[in-house]
Order: sequence, then C-alpha cells, then structure tokens
Amino acid sequence: MKEIIHPRIREYACASCSTVIEKTHSSEKGLTQEQVRQYRKKYGGNEQTVSDKKENTIPHCIRRAFINPFTVILFLLAVILLFTDILMPEQYGQGLSSVLIISVMLVLSGIIRLIQELRAKRVADRLTQLVQTTVSVCRDGIWQEVCSDELVVGDLVRMEAGDRVPADIRLTDATDFFVSQSVITGESRILEKNTLPLTEVPTKISAYSNTVFQGTTVTGGQGTGIVLAVGADTVYGNFSATPSNRKEEFDRGSASIAWVLIKFMVILVPIVFLASGLTKGNWLEAFLFALSVAVGLTPEMLPMVVNACLTKGSFSMGKKQTVVRNINAMQSLGSMDLLCVDKTGTLTEDTVTLEYFMDVLGNESETVLDYAFLNSFYHSGVKNHLDTAILKCLEMPGMEEHFETLSKSSILLNEQPFDYTHKSVGILLKGETENLHIIKGNVEQVVSRCRYIQFKGEQIPIQGNSVKDAHTIVDEMTEDGMKVLAVACRRTTSSTLSGDESDFVLLGYLGFFDAPKKSAAEAMERLKKLKVDVRVLTGDDQKTAISICSRLGIETNHILTGAGLELISENELPMLIERTIVFAELAPRQKAQIVDLLQKNGHSVGFLGDGMNDLPAELAANVGISVDTAAEVVKESADVILLRKDLNVLEQGILEGRRAFANMAKYIKITASSNFGNICAVVIASVLLPFFPMTSLQLLLLNLLYDTLCLILPWDNVDAEQLEAPIRWTGKNLGRFMCRFGPISSVFDVLTFAFLYFVLCPSLCGGNFAGLDPSGQAVFISLFQTGWFLESMWTQVLILHLLRTSKIPFLQSKPSHAVFLVTILGIVLFTIFTITPVGGYLGLTALPVGYYGFLLLDVICYLLAISGAKYFYFKKHKELL
Repeated sequence: MKEIIHPRIREYACASCSTVIEKTHSSEKGLTQEQVRQYRKKYGGNEQTVSDKKENTIPHCIRRAFINPFTVILFLLAVILLFTDILMPEQYGQGLSSVLIISVMLVLSGIIRLIQELRAKRVADRLTQLVQTTVSVCRDGIWQEVCSDELVVGDLVRMEAGDRVPADIRLTDATDFFVSQSVITGESRILEKNTLPLTEVPTKISAYSNTVFQGTTVTGGQGTGIVLAVGADTVYGNFSATPSNRKEEFDRGSASIAWVLIKFMVILVPIVFLASGLTKGNWLEAFLFALSVAVGLTPEMLPMVVNACLTKGSFSMGKKQTVVRNINAMQSLGSMDLLCVDKTGTLTEDTVTLEYFMDVLGNESETVLDYAFLNSFYHSGVKNHLDTAILKCLEMPGMEEHFETLSKSSILLNEQPFDYTHKSVGILLKGETENLHIIKGNVEQVVSRCRYIQFKGEQIPIQGNSVKDAHTIVDEMTEDGMKVLAVACRRTTSSTLSGDESDFVLLGYLGFFDAPKKSAAEAMERLKKLKVDVRVLTGDDQKTAISICSRLGIETNHILTGAGLELISENELPMLIERTIVFAELAPRQKAQIVDLLQKNGHSVGFLGDGMNDLPAELAANVGISVDTAAEVVKESADVILLRKDLNVLEQGILEGRRAFANMAKYIKITASSNFGNICAVVIASVLLPFFPMTSLQLLLLNLLYDTLCLILPWDNVDAEQLEAPIRWTGKNLGRFMCRFGPISSVFDVLTFAFLYFVLCPSLCGGNFAGLDPSGQAVFISLFQTGWFLESMWTQVLILHLLRTSKIPFLQSKPSHAVFLVTILGIVLFTIFTITPVGGYLGLTALPVGYYGFLLLDVICYLLAISGAKYFYFKKHKELL
C-alpha cells in the first residue's frame, strides 16, 4: 500500500508557519489569480477521484445489463441461426422466427436489468453529497466563498466549527480548534489542533497536531491554514483512488453455470447431429436440428428470470430502507456467511453518555456531577462530546430546575482552556469570600495536582494507599470500556489563573460510555440463526472493544490487535484469523488484509463501514455495505447503502438475497433438467423414428412458452428452511441435478413416443407410418409432434410445483397465488393454442379427447416417479435446490 501522507505534508509539519508560507509562495493576502492558475496546472485541482465511479456510469450499467455469460451463449446461438437460416431462406425460412425470439428475449432481459440499475443509481446519486460545497478562501487579499473543487496548493483557507475540511491543510492560526478525524482513522475522540511545528515526522495520522485532513470535521473553534495537498494527493483522495479488488462472486457463479450448460451442449449436439444425419440422410437439416437442440438445452429466459429475481429483491429491499446500487449484490447478500463490522455506530449508539458520577471510592456523588456541570457549562472553549454528555443533565427528569438554577448561580471570572500539557479544562467562578476553581480532565494529570481527597464531606490528605485505591476505581471503569475523567476543585482569593495551580481537592470521577445499541444483540442473534457469523474490525482500543463486545454477548477470548497482527507469520495467520472474533486497533490496510484472508479461507464476506478507514476493506469484500451518512467515496464504492445503520435492516437484506437466489435456482435447475430430459428423448427419437419428434421451431416455441410462465417465479414463496443458511451461486451441483431428474423425463417421453407412434397416430391415420402416402405421413407427423408438445408442456410446468420445494407440494409448501394461477392458466391456454390457426401454421393440430386420458395418466406416473427420486436425492445430499 502506497504512502497515504503526501511528502509535502510530512515536510511542512516540522516547519514553522512562516516557512510554510514562504515555500508555498503564499502570503497573508493569499494567492493571486495568476498563481491559482499556475498551481492548478502544476499540482492539479481538488476534484474527487473515486476509482469505482466508473463502475456506476451509464455505459457500464448498460454493459452490465446486456453482457453476461448467459446472454453471450444465446447471442452466439442466434448468430449461428441467423447465418444458416437467413442465408438459406428457400429451405429454412422459418428459422428467422428463432432468431427474432432469442433477440427479443435478450433485449427485454437487458432492459429489465438496466431500468433497475439506473433507478438504484439515481437514488444513490441523491444520497451522495460532496465533501465540501463551498469554502472560505483568501485570494488577492479578499476573503471569498469558492467551490471546494477550485482549491489549489498554496490557498489560504479559513475554517470554523461545523465545516468539513476541504483539503489537506497546514494550520497557520488556530483558536480552540478541535477536529474529528473518525472518518479517516476510525477513532471517535476529538483532537485539538495547533500551529506549532513538530519535532519529528509522525508515524500516525492522529499525531499530525498542526495539520487537518480532507473529509474530517471541525467540531469547534476557528482556524486558518495553507493548502498543501488537493485531490488524489490528499489522504482522502488516496483512499478514493484505492483500486477495487472485490471478487465478483455473482459473475463467477454465472460463468460456472454457463460452463455446465456448455459442457452438456458439447456432448449432446454432436450426438444429435450425427444421429440425425445418419438416419435421415439430410446433413444440413441435421445440423439445424442440432442447433435447435443447443437452444433447447439452454434456458432461454435465464437472463430475464435472473434479472427479474434480482430486481424484485432489490425493489423489496428499497421498501426496507436499503438501496441496492449493484443489482448483483442481491445474490452476494444471500450467499454471505460472514459479516465484518466496525464497532462505532453499528454495535454502539455512536453517542457518548455520562454513565457514572462518583466519589473517589465509587459511590454516586451529586457534588461531582454539579461541579462537572459548572465546568462544562461555563468554559467558553469548544464543547466536545464529553461536555455534551454532561450538559444533558439539564434534561434529567426531576432535576431540570436544579441545574437551571445552578447554571445561573455563578459568574465566570477566568478560565484555562484545554491543552496537552495539563490535559484538563479549568474555570474560575466568583464566590462571596473565596472564588471557586474547578478542573476536569485526564485522571493522571488531575490527580497529580491534588493534595486532598474529599470523602463524605471531609478532606483527607492524599497518601500512597489513597492514590492506589483511587486508581482501582478508575482501572475497573477503563477495563469496562469507559472513558474516565477526574473532577477537582480548590478555593482561592485570586481572580486569575496561571494553569500551574496545585493544592486541589479530588472530588471524584465521571464515567462515559458509548452504549451498545439495544437492537444490536437481538440483531446479531438473528444473524447467527441465519448462519452468518459476525467479526468486529475496529480502530478503537482493545479494552473498549472487549467491553462493548462482552455486553453484546460476543466472544472475546480470542482478540487480536493491529500490532499483534504484524507479529504473526504468514503460515499461522489464516488459522488465527479464522478463530478470532474481535480485532482491535486496526489500520485501514489491516482491515482489508483480514477480509482478504477470510475470503481465502472460503468465506463469502460482507463488510459494513462508513468511514474512509473502512474503504479498503469494503472494496476487498464480496459485498460492500455502507450507510447514507458515510463519506462520499465510501458510498460510491458500496454495493448496498443502508438508510439506517442497523443490523436489523441488513438482516432483511440477507433474507431478500436468499429469496432471490432460491427462486433463481428453481428456474435454472428445474428448467435445465427438464430440457436435458427432452433433449435425451430427442436423441433417442432421432435414431429410432423416421422423422423428427418436434421441429426446431416447435422445440424453441415450447421452451419459450414454458420460460414465459417462469417469469412469475420471482414472486414465488420460499420455504423457511431455504432461508436458514447461505446459498452459493454456482453451477457445482447443476450437472448432478440434471443427470438425476432429466433422464426420468426421458423415460416418460419415450413411453409417450411409443403410445403416439404405435397406438394413437396409426388409429387416427388408418395405418402405420411406413404404409401411408405423403399426405397421410404429414398428418401422422403433425399428430405425433402435437402429442409430444403437449406432454412436454404439461410435465415441464407441473414439475415446477414438485421440485420447487423439498416438502410435499401444496400440503407442506404452498406456492404463491400468482405462481399457482399463472402455471395452471398457462397449461390451459397452451393446450388450446395447439388448435388455433397459429398452432396450425407451426405444424400443430387438434388431438382426440382420449389422448388427454393417456396424458393425465402419464403425467401422474411421472410426478410420482419424480417424487420418489426427490425423496432419495434429498436424503442423500441434504438439499434439493
């Protein structure tokens, strides 16, 4: 991973403000317009660089919608049919219909997906906001508001509380200037920035005390500085330019399924071609029939059904506060078996609360709370998140009047703002005879300035054991993941403060806590039931991570820190990563490293994050998940955006992903096995019969009508058992499923052939095929082809209900009303279709009522045979689809 801190920042962090201004050729009046043009040309502009933005442009959405392994197979078949059928229209003019049908299916499939992709893109674009819209910059001696994209190196910029830092900036002036860098580092603490040069180049971003970085937030005070890095040269831009290594699991799965179908084609098509050519003597006709077999083996509606399933799932997730930016992520959510999350905001409320206010021995003390409140209320410096938590005392039930009176009871004489020497905030309040000096801050620093401990109203001199007992209380709270501050006071007649006062009385401690979300434990339990394990990857310190995870019931016996990660050998790392649940004190690259190792261990990994420090891991995961409040580049790179940062929302996404996969699997496996059975029957018939059992156009039409009915599958019900565990999108078991159930269909097809050839057709035509004249043979063929057309249609449609579930259909597992009505209505309409003029044009004809008695008996026997095979298949493999 390349260095994320620009060399110019590293150099100027150790230089004085005057040196920085001199070397950047800036001044108190800022840059001139001519300098701005020169520097933009020399150093570049401040436009954001997001590597994955190109993955969500309209051209890329179009390519992703229309080009995939399934559409490629159908497209190649259409080209071959076009070449053979259109170039020889005098013999095979009807073949143009095959080309048109395939082309229409490809276009409709692509349009369905493209509409959903563009819809998700529009929603995501509305959520994505610029890091900084405008910024106050001085040019030619005039302060003005300009778009943050227009900043250049050397610009003099002014910032105040509430601003987002627009670039990487070296401060030249700062007054009570506090910044939150959590978007980059993942650390929740607020940092104070100053203008003092550093003595050495820091190794951590948080140690650059005189530099602010793009994307971070100013929480208090005012500051002015010189821009040192813009665009891709910033820390933020460096993360933005991180290349995506995300594994496209959906594409791999699609390719594996396509290869299974291709392998069957490679075996069957030559067999059909040779068998037909040798028995019929017409090699060109045999070639075209072999091509129709290839088309018949391929589920023509596969791209459309897959896109319909994904689109329906994506639309359902949209109603559940989730935006799916990459429609393929629907399946990735369904196959995800491991979720990596950051602690802050996901497992916790991301809001610090005042948990305890106690004396030195751990007893609740209202005196400590009152004095802490006065300190936070009266000091005029920036109110950090800890002050905010203390000031919420004003809203305590039954205490509103008390604290309202307290806030008006004193007059501020002087104050000592926070600094890193004393690590505390001090105020001096006017008293009647003596003034009251209150300090609040770091325990070590505050205790070191105290000579007494106050306990039960008495002031006791501090001795060795007293300090030890005091630290015992603090250590217990720290180990519990709390932030602890000490509160002390002293009486004085002075009205000024030097900052070096001592002789304080230690009153007690404040314990702050970023509480776990109430919904987090329940959500994690639900994820566990869905067979999705959770790993915590956080930049926070180890004690805090352990405390939060313990409260949520997350196992913390195995915890690994970023420092510990670096000490482990490559051979030991995969095993250690596998059994570790909580990772703390991680750098961004380490999060990505852990995600990559988990994937290599065979997991399908999702990553939920919102900060810049989460970006490398999000890009490395199989499915990247973010929230609408995340940094722009993180949202741009995410597959899924949650409108509410809650694991319960994600649980619904996982379920929708599994539903989408289950319905896709129904279509692919059932249709491919049925087609395989039909093609095997065709191979047998092409050898034994003196004519084709079905014309190439009839075979294509049969598949088209069946596949049209299958478009309702995205709205089918899914058994709860199918949603209990992750399901991988792969063709691994497709061949096994086809070989188990397809031949059963072939057996009943052959029985149908025998009945039609030896019983029904001779009885209706007045003799065997060989003894008929050409017109009689044409009628014989038409009756035969219609009979098998109907048998194939009935069995293919009804087998959907039998194989859509491992349970007893209709009794233990009911299809949706839509699926039931559409399939039954389809059988009726397609049966009637055989006696229509269009059916007659295609070579179909009306059959006697007696045939339907045979057909009903044949279908019942077929369904019983499939039920038995399904029972033994499920018993052996513990899964059906």
